[in-house]
Amino acid sequence: MVTFLVVLHVVVCIALIVIVLLQGTGKGAELGASFGAGASQTVFGATGGQSFIARLTTAAAVIFMLTSLILAYFHGLPGASSVMPDVVAPKAADSAPAAAPTPATPAEKK
Repeated sequence: MVTFLVVLHVVVCIALIVIVLLQGTGKGAELGASFGAGASQTVFGATGGQSFIARLTTAAAVIFMLTSLILAYFHGLPGASSVMPDVVAPKAADSAPAAAPTPATPAEKK
């Protein structure tokens, strides 16, 4: 189940990147409409309803967020495995630092 969700998550992530890059057109005209320029009186904005690519972007984003939440939930369950070790063993050579010489007290200097 988790493997399927990870594969789905990666596929949707790549699809979301490609879909966003395919849109390509700027949204600069809509900024002017929000300040009262011309076509701001239409119900769905200057371009009409959502295009197919915009709906596809929304669907991919929703699926991406849902798989993110589900994978985070599965990772938090007891007994979930991790790639990180529980205890990190210290290195043998660096485990004990060399003892630094102690400074001489004024009584020892005489």
